[in-house]
Amino acid sequence: MIVHQGGRSSPLEACHEALGARMVDFGGWRMPLSYPAGTVAEHLACRSSAAAFDVSHLGTVRVSGPDAYGRLNSVLTNDLARIGSGRAQYTHLLDEDASVMDDLIVWWRDEQVFDVMPNASNTDAVVAAIGGVDVTADRAVIAVQGPAARRLIAGLAAEAADVARFGVTGFEWKGESCIAAGTGYTGEDGVECAVPVPVAPLFWDAVIGAGACPAGLGARDTLRLEAGLPLHGHELGPGITPLQAGLGWVVAWSKPAFRGRAALEAERATGPSRVLRGLVVEGRRPPRHGCPVHKGPDGVKVGVVTSGNFSPVLGSGIGLALLPPDVATGDRLDVDIRGRRVPAIVVELPFVPRPAA
Repeated sequence: MIVHQGGRSSPLEACHEALGARMVDFGGWRMPLSYPAGTVAEHLACRSSAAAFDVSHLGTVRVSGPDAYGRLNSVLTNDLARIGSGRAQYTHLLDEDASVMDDLIVWWRDEQVFDVMPNASNTDAVVAAIGGVDVTADRAVIAVQGPAARRLIAGLAAEAADVARFGVTGFEWKGESCIAAGTGYTGEDGVECAVPVPVAPLFWDAVIGAGACPAGLGARDTLRLEAGLPLHGHELGPGITPLQAGLGWVVAWSKPAFRGRAALEAERATGPSRVLRGLVVEGRRPPRHGCPVHKGPDGVKVGVVTSGNFSPVLGSGIGLALLPPDVATGDRLDVDIRGRRVPAIVVELPFVPRPAA
């Protein structure tokens, strides 16, 4: 890992620069936003074939030992009893007011070893809440996503290509121990590989050489938005609970305790005051974070856009918005985009359905 004056950099920084990437700051890391082909081309490559993303800015907190399972399960919302060793699980870490402090993926590596993957800027807070050791600097994480992703990876590491969806497995590459998980953030099938720093650039180059399109944060955002997936700081964060974000399924009410449970139970009893909905706007102009949403002939403001962008697949602007719970699929609203009211319709999520397995 390289540390710049303005923050941290991926072990793959030189690889990105060699490919002509446009580098930006994201969560305190210097990461590729896009490559010369552009965000739309990268997005469509992921939907039609395979794209490779450097997601090394995500944290890795290793929690291990005989008390690791109990420690995690007493704090996080989901229930590790639903899975087992060799599986991954999406879960939330809440504040005491039930706000989502972070959304996480837990890679259960073996009986007493868990790799918890926080968002880039939240790693220190997650360590403070769950303990463990921050091993982010020891590896790069490369996400290979798309309908051809597993076939491409098979030529490099058969064990990684064979990992089940939300499975976790070890594999060896160039004499180094690596980890693969059948997870991702694009709405497509794929594999995420945690590769030790000494061989990470070689692995990235091999993935690109095998035919994956290098893709940056821009395409990662448009892909996750089409898939209706939340982004911390937008659909999740201070004042936003799992129930408001439509993610109640990550809450294991059968567990006796988890952080923020009392406040979340109170909200469950009354019902959330707002819920996350999908909007497709008229035309190609995309809504953006913070755009007001209005309803009815009087144009009463009813909510706000949390994320928005142009959908390369749908060819129109799309957005996620926190809206009153009585707003239903099919309702027609208006989004204020740069001072202009643009018609929008409420739709079911995801905007682009996940392909059949």
